[in-house]
Amino acid sequence: MTAYFLPRPSQVRLGAAALLALAGLTGHARAQSPAPPTAVYWDNWVDHNGVSHMTRCQFHTYTLKTVNKPAAPQWSDPTPEGTAQVVSTVQPSHWNGAWHPDPKVQWIIPLKGSWWVQAQDGTRVTLNPGDVSLGEDQMSKPDAQGHRGHLAGNVGDGPVTLMVVQLAEKPTVDQPCRFK
Repeated sequence: MTAYFLPRPSQVRLGAAALLALAGLTGHARAQSPAPPTAVYWDNWVDHNGVSHMTRCQFHTYTLKTVNKPAAPQWSDPTPEGTAQVVSTVQPSHWNGAWHPDPKVQWIIPLKGSWWVQAQDGTRVTLNPGDVSLGEDQMSKPDAQGHRGHLAGNVGDGPVTLMVVQLAEKPTVDQPCRFK
């Protein structure tokens, strides 16, 4: 039997650097290297017709600085500060969610197992441990089949552990890759 520790949700302030550190995506750049690292996330955004889409985006405004002296400089790409709630979830084996929008604008990072997400436009993305997804499909509208938001499920036979960082941000429309 596998035991999972589920921390209580807590109020935190997180920027892109903290999210990437959680996901292990801080890159392999050395402090003395002038070239910033690259890291990507998948954005589940909504267009003006209310249709959700999955777009691959890049964090790309990295700067090299210390987060707190005497720590050595590291690359960071902060997003706007704000209140967030961290939630750890474990989806049981063979979990398959119905069509739904995300409850809040949220970063989703698989920690164990693989998980897939399908947008209303038909784009389906598989996310593995360390991948990052931004769920921002709250403004989606039902399509002809009544599907709204996204469909998601586990890949394989095991459970999937996700780290979800829910933001106090308002969802946007027609703004894919807005965290640049």
